[in-house]
Amino acid sequence: MRVSRWVERLVRLCRLATGAAFVVLIVAVTVQVLGRSVFNDSPVWTEELTRFALLFLAAFGAGLSLRSGDLVNVDLLSNALPGKGPRRLRLISAAATAALCALLLPSAWAYMRIGAFQTSSALGWRMDVIHGSILVLLATLGLLAAIRVIAMVLGDADGRPEARPSDD
Repeated sequence: MRVSRWVERLVRLCRLATGAAFVVLIVAVTVQVLGRSVFNDSPVWTEELTRFALLFLAAFGAGLSLRSGDLVNVDLLSNALPGKGPRRLRLISAAATAALCALLLPSAWAYMRIGAFQTSSALGWRMDVIHGSILVLLATLGLLAAIRVIAMVLGDADGRPEARPSDD
């Protein structure tokens, strides 16, 4: 199977997981608001579930944000550079992102493993699953940044954000 198919599958998985985390977030906040304003008794677990949903929303959405250009960019600086300067700066940025993610992965793994001995207070969930969100964030962001670097080196891309389906 071609690499682009694997990348598209990863992107599809990240989109689905981001959407699922967003749905969980919406449901938890709705229960929380209704509990506080209508029923005068908000379940304790909604606070915790909201935090967990936000972690996974960020974890699966960070790589997608890199692809779409929604992460913080310094376009004013890079576009002001002459010639191939903008492309070089985008390549350096993507390479630095991939390298930083790769550098942090072992620490994220250790952090996740520590969570195996802990449970969340309200939901009773194992915290290694929740701490795994940091591992997911670094892995997907780093992988998609590395793919951007490879595509730029091979001449298949100029490092600009990918067009989103809504942009077509």
